[in-house]
Amino acid sequence: MIKKDLGLLLLIVVVGIVVAIINPRFLLPINLANTANLIGLFGILSIGQAYVIITGGIELSVGSLVALLGVLFVDFVAVQDMSWMLALPLILVLGAAIGAIHGWLITRLNLQPFVVTLCGLLIYRGAARFYTADGTAGFAFGQNFPDLEFLTAGRSYGVPNTFIALVIISVVMWVVLHRSVFGRYLYAIGKNEEAARYSGIRTGRMVMSAYVICGLLTALAAIYFAMYTRSISPASHGQFYELYAIAAAVLGGFSLRGGEGSIVGVVLGTVLLQELQNLVNLLGIPSSLNFAVMGGVILIGVLIDQQWHAIRAQRRLVSAARHTEARIPDEGKLPVVANQDQVGG
Repeated sequence: MIKKDLGLLLLIVVVGIVVAIINPRFLLPINLANTANLIGLFGILSIGQAYVIITGGIELSVGSLVALLGVLFVDFVAVQDMSWMLALPLILVLGAAIGAIHGWLITRLNLQPFVVTLCGLLIYRGAARFYTADGTAGFAFGQNFPDLEFLTAGRSYGVPNTFIALVIISVVMWVVLHRSVFGRYLYAIGKNEEAARYSGIRTGRMVMSAYVICGLLTALAAIYFAMYTRSISPASHGQFYELYAIAAAVLGGFSLRGGEGSIVGVVLGTVLLQELQNLVNLLGIPSSLNFAVMGGVILIGVLIDQQWHAIRAQRRLVSAARHTEARIPDEGKLPVVANQDQVGG
């Protein structure tokens, strides 16, 4: 853990203690299980977003993708009678393909990530609404898929399987990002893409891979959300989920400039966000203020990130100045050359 992660963990503990004191229902097993379930759902989404942010990009279409891919999955399984074991990998491949298209538009056609993903946000939301004729996609009364429901909405020893899935994915993504050449390349691209390109890194492929990973994890989250709600209204399902993912990544130390962040941090960021959401619910604060909370959290995260960068830059300047002064010899300590006449005498 880095200092940022430890500070975030301490903040989570402090907020949890405060919430528990204000409302003891926070510690009820059912409330903790529900919160853990939401942490799993949004955590998977946030890790995918983090992989894009670390390259200096952003993915604004994840909420609309959750709606579109969720609608398709429910339709395949509940209406088309497709086996869920076939529908699940099909949705994952579709999510990865959409991520690859985004990456191709950004790296090959040199379009801005903001523009590409903003267009995707509108296109996928509209496609989902058109697919359902602005209706609702859901399971019919009495339709049951025991194995699928256990994997996506069930619990093992009281722990939601979505949270277990998040832990497994976090471990894998941590190894990929922090212990592999691929991860080092992503950090290098985020720090300075041009320098990374000149050093021999195929930056286009790396950036495209980040968007593919984001699309894949978004598709997996879409399946979990679909099974969690069991009914999808494309006009509202997944709306503003991209803000949750971005906020979690920013809170976890991922700089919007790129090149910084850790998987542990983004998971902790997700935990803090859901803890705050739970606080809003337990205190009876109107749910309409949820987005105000999100906006405030993102703003605070960006301000902290900016101040952190300023402090680090100042420390580097001071260190460099001290190092330079240490290398300059003191004029008062210059060796004195003896007079030859005195030596000869």
